[in-house]
Amino acid sequence: MNNRNSKISIYLPIAFAFVLVAGMWIGSLLDKQQVSNTSIFPFGNVTYTKVDDVIDYISHNYVDSVDVDEMETFAIDGMLQDLDPHSQYIPADELKEVNDPLMGSFEGIGISFRIEKDTITVINPIAGGPSEKVGLMAGDRIVKIDDSLAVGISNSMAIKKLKGPKGTKVKVSVFRRGVPRLMDFTITRDVIPTYSLDIAYMVTGDIGYIKLNKFSATTFKEFDKAAKDLKNQGMTKLILDLRGNAGGFLRAAINVADEFLADGKLIVYTEGRNRPRNYAFATSKGELLNDTLAVLIDEGTASASEIVAGAIQDNDRGLIIGRRSFGKGLVQEQISLPDGSALRLTVARYYTPTGRCIQRPYEKDKFEDYYTDWIHRYEDGEMTNADSIRFNDSLKYTTPGGKTVYGGGGIMPDIYVPLITDSVHTFYNSLANKGIIFQFAFDYTDAHRAALQKFKDFESFDRGFNMSNKDYKDLVAYAAEKGITASKEKIKVSRDKIKILFKAYVGRNILNEKGFYPIYHEIDTTFKRAVYELEK
Repeated sequence: MNNRNSKISIYLPIAFAFVLVAGMWIGSLLDKQQVSNTSIFPFGNVTYTKVDDVIDYISHNYVDSVDVDEMETFAIDGMLQDLDPHSQYIPADELKEVNDPLMGSFEGIGISFRIEKDTITVINPIAGGPSEKVGLMAGDRIVKIDDSLAVGISNSMAIKKLKGPKGTKVKVSVFRRGVPRLMDFTITRDVIPTYSLDIAYMVTGDIGYIKLNKFSATTFKEFDKAAKDLKNQGMTKLILDLRGNAGGFLRAAINVADEFLADGKLIVYTEGRNRPRNYAFATSKGELLNDTLAVLIDEGTASASEIVAGAIQDNDRGLIIGRRSFGKGLVQEQISLPDGSALRLTVARYYTPTGRCIQRPYEKDKFEDYYTDWIHRYEDGEMTNADSIRFNDSLKYTTPGGKTVYGGGGIMPDIYVPLITDSVHTFYNSLANKGIIFQFAFDYTDAHRAALQKFKDFESFDRGFNMSNKDYKDLVAYAAEKGITASKEKIKVSRDKIKILFKAYVGRNILNEKGFYPIYHEIDTTFKRAVYELEK
């Protein structure tokens, strides 16, 4: 008897489970027959994922065929649109392209290029890269890629066709000036390093300059090497240029800030609803603790760059010079998904050492306005006049040295330098803002490559090249063809400034950034103000 009861006690739960499952199955069949009471979710309040169920129902029952992957992407994008401007879904086919700039390298053929008159034009092959090794040269036009016509393709499509896994081959057909037929090159793709440091050079006997364009996996290594080189050349004062630097890795920003701050100084802290407060302090490893410092910022300085600027400002460590920064104080984590895509989700806010969050406000349905805020700043007069900036006194903070700083909308510089829109150089402004000087310099470089090849370094170029008066007249005529004219007096007043920018662009075309910045700095008002402050 006991044995029989024991068997019943063992099998009874199994029987109940079987009956329950069978009942669910039968119930679902009955539901399908009752059209007036059709339910996508037959199991009532049982936990489920609505989005998956809806997509599955549509894919199996919709009148026409649908692209499930496209529907999933649309659904995820819709969810993120209701969160914040920086949470982002990245499809699998775009992930590598998005991540590569921050990883310090990519796999491809190793050229910098631009689409010029619908054709891929090589600006420069990367030194030591696969394109340079096979003989590709600056000025070459890539007409075909793997025997397919490449004329008229977009910049993003050109990148996709030229990049690829290390060891794979790609054939390009190139038009080169002076060669009567297309030249064919088979290029074996390789790992191509990318750099976050544009240039480091000595401005004067004791003032060094470093320009960072992002904070990537290799930024600190690049910065550390450059700083040591400049120190060996006599640097005791540094201009750190973060203008246009949209950020990157938080850790890279912390490491750079650590170089300037004494052991134990707070650099930044982060905190989120499901992320406990996390502090980052300076260590004893800083090698630039005694160097006088000026940090340059503008409306393009964002995220990790603002962490560095905020740490320097809140610790009274150096001067912040320029215009108000972008105002991004949100921290994203990237989560890999099984299909190779990824989600970058905002999980925390970061705070500068005084406790301010510099994230500026945003409206959920107006993310486009958020990213074009610089237009509103210009229209409101903020970029040309500091008096146009309005601060919220409830977001006022004080540094240890007694300086007043504000949260809620970027880093406001200690020394404001307006965007120059003076009435004296209106001809220069028109040509520079509309890219006329840039385009003319590119065409000039392309037509005079043979003569320009003699300049192997910046020193020889700076000494041996200047825009002639004839070339200036040609530029004025070129501008007129584009609909930009001015009085003889205004053309004369702007001449010297235009000649400098033209020379800087030609320098960049043949020597990359090291041929550009030292020349452009002659007319860079923010840079010149930094030099003035450091020389006091």
